[in-house]
Amino acid sequence: MRGDYCVVSCAELFRGDGAILASPMGPIPALGARLARATFEPRLLLTDGVSTLLDANDEPVGWMPYQRVFDMVWSGRRHVLMGASQIDQWGNQNISCIGDYDRPKVMLLGVRGAPGNTVCHPTSYFVGKHSSRVFVPSVDMVSGVGVDRGAHEIRGVVSNLGVFDFSSGSMGIRSLHPGVTVDEVKAATGFELNIPEPVPVTRELTVDERAVLERLDPGGAVRAQVS
Repeated sequence: MRGDYCVVSCAELFRGDGAILASPMGPIPALGARLARATFEPRLLLTDGVSTLLDANDEPVGWMPYQRVFDMVWSGRRHVLMGASQIDQWGNQNISCIGDYDRPKVMLLGVRGAPGNTVCHPTSYFVGKHSSRVFVPSVDMVSGVGVDRGAHEIRGVVSNLGVFDFSSGSMGIRSLHPGVTVDEVKAATGFELNIPEPVPVTRELTVDERAVLERLDPGGAVRAQVS
């Protein structure tokens, strides 16, 4: 199930973060953060999106005053895992509009917290369907800034095809999910990727991680949404 590789890849983005505020947005990123919290990053702080602290099972375990949330954001002690309607080779992200800003074809969410996220603390992205409509040469509007515009840190990008990062400056392949070819990824990407030789394969879940994931997502209903 390709969704398993997306979840474990999202979890890996939080490896080494320790006691920071993890802010996953969407079902797959949330499963990844919860998996990390339940296994190799037990100090991760998960919330309900407001101020209630949760454990890996989404059970309340405490409360974080809103001022404390802002303190963690401004001091860089937060890692947000967001979506992207468009993303370019430098990690600039668009969730605001498609088309010319003055006369857009589609209005989306607006920039929301993307500017502050990308400037203040580590940011990563999850894209459920990797295509050249999302991975574009130039985003129609910069919502979250990339590595060429002063981003604090773009940790990584997980898609249904693989994991990508900016360790070579612009976006490159970190790993591809089993069965995915380089040609498949190149055809679905609107810019040239840095491609290592050999290309690593996304790791498998450990036995313990699989058991945890089956408990967090019984029957794999959430993971089945990724193909």
